[in-house]
Order: sequence, then C-alpha cells, then structure tokens
Amino acid sequence: MDRFDNSPETALDWHSSGMPTALATVVHTWGSAPRRVGAQLVIGGDGRIEGSVSGGCVEGAVVVEALEAIEEGDARLLEFGVSDEDAFAVGLACGGTIRVLVEPVGNVLPEQMLRDLVEARAAREPVAYEVNIETGHRALRRNVYSERMRMDRSGFEEDGQTFVAVHNPPLRLIVVGAVHIAQALVPMARIAGYDPSLVDPRDAFASGARFPGETILTDWPDEAVAKLGLDARTAVVLLTHDPKLDDPALESALKAGVFYIGALGSTRTHAKRVARMKEAGFTEAQISQIHGPVGLDIGAADPSEIAVAILAQMTAVLRGKA
Repeated sequence: MDRFDNSPETALDWHSSGMPTALATVVHTWGSAPRRVGAQLVIGGDGRIEGSVSGGCVEGAVVVEALEAIEEGDARLLEFGVSDEDAFAVGLACGGTIRVLVEPVGNVLPEQMLRDLVEARAAREPVAYEVNIETGHRALRRNVYSERMRMDRSGFEEDGQTFVAVHNPPLRLIVVGAVHIAQALVPMARIAGYDPSLVDPRDAFASGARFPGETILTDWPDEAVAKLGLDARTAVVLLTHDPKLDDPALESALKAGVFYIGALGSTRTHAKRVARMKEAGFTEAQISQIHGPVGLDIGAADPSEIAVAILAQMTAVLRGKA
C-alpha cells in the first residue's frame, strides 16, 4: 500500500456493528493509474465510504458494484479504463486501467480472517492476504512472499490468478537529536507515511514548543529506542554530532536490523564513527548499513534541504533503489 491506512480496521468495525460491508482493493494497474496496487476502499451497505481506489474517478462505479455484491453475496473483479479526461480531472497526465476486487465481508471475506489480519497489523506483524480470483481460495500467509514484503509491493503471482496483498507494519522514523534539521525532517516524514519519534535527553532541544504534537523521549538514546522498539520497518536517523548520544542508539539499530540508518557528519566524522563501531565489535557488513554522511548527494545546504536529502535516501533504500 502507498502508506499504512486503516481500511481493514474500518471494514471490521462497520461489519461488527451490523453494517453490511465490502472491501474493494486495487489488484492491477496499467498506465497512469491514480492509486498503487493494494489501495483500498471500504463501502458500507448504506453507501458510506472510506478510503480510495482511484483518487475519485471510478469510486462511484465501484460503490454501485459493491452495493450489488453485498446484496447478492458475491465477489466481483471490476475493470475500468480511466479516460484522459477523467484522469486530467484528478491530476493525471493521461489515462490508464484499474482492476478492482470487491469482497463483501462475512459471506466472501471471512470475518475471522479479517479479524486475524487486523490483529496482526496491530501487533506490527508482517502478513500477506492471498486470494485466488479463479477458485476463491483465501488465506493469510506469514513468513512467505519475502521479496514482496521487503519491497512492500502487492500484486499477482506468476500464475496470474493469485493476488497477494502485502500488509507490512507502519513505517516508523526515530530521530536522535531534536535539532534544526529534525524540525524539517519530522513533518516531511509524517507526510510520507512515517510515524516519527524524537529522542534527545537535552531539555533545551527536546521541547514541545519546538516540536508541537510530536512524540519526544528525553531518555538516554539506547533506553529510548528500547522503549520505542526497533524492527525492519523502522528508520533511525542520528543528528546530534555527539558520539555520547548517537553511538548508543547506533549500536542498538545495528543489532536490530532496521531498514535504514543515517548519521549526520562529514566524511572524516563518519570515518571516526566507523572506527568506533569496529572497536565495539561490529562487522564490516553491519557497519556498511550506516549511511554517512547522511542523505543523497543533492548539494543540500540548509536544514530543510538536508531533510529532503535524508527522506529521499530513506525512500530509495526502502524501495530497493539504493
């Protein structure tokens, strides 16, 4: 999915409350389609909707089909060719094709399976929802589709019949150092779908006035990241320039297998950091995970530009482009 949304949770809530509900999922796109494969729309029996499968150009038709599917108790695979005119209306340069799978909850998509999916998402457990569009067989898969999970990419398998919807945990960003760069990076990351947290034991930096509404931990960095938890859907960015603060969090991140580690500093500063990590017993393979100096080399000069470079590099690593 583009970012972690709550479509499965919404579908379960509506169904559990007695509202007939269907879940519509983009299973294939071609051309300039408005949403990525895996995007979802929840449709209630009273016509209410939540989410999006096209940015607005085919939602009306999907709702009509979903209401009929709820009434008749069947799944439907819909295909829409988005015209150039409709595409332009939702901000696209040209049209495309979208295939959408509509599944009424209960008699097609089992309630218990949806509940298990929601529970796995709440527990930050990667899980894949598998459906064969020819046979109707459905299952939740754990510890399979490793390449799809790593790339965060839903889609059809080679057989052309088995659709796999990837449900990875939400992306998280832990920033050590509530400095000026962090003031730009945190809101940018939130827009990009990350759940950011700040770590800085220095009261002058870690103030709510400087970061209104954000999660700020003033513990020592290794204690703070232990509280927050580290996993393969977490990025860690170190911005303090102070080894006493950066290194404890860095060592925790290297041990945890987070997907991205970035550390601010010059080439000379990074060389010293590498030497310290070697002395701490980390291998060259582990140390090579550190992106330092942090960010893509785009000639960034001020804090906001550096934040752009960092987020761009995080995205490149996440999508397998770095």
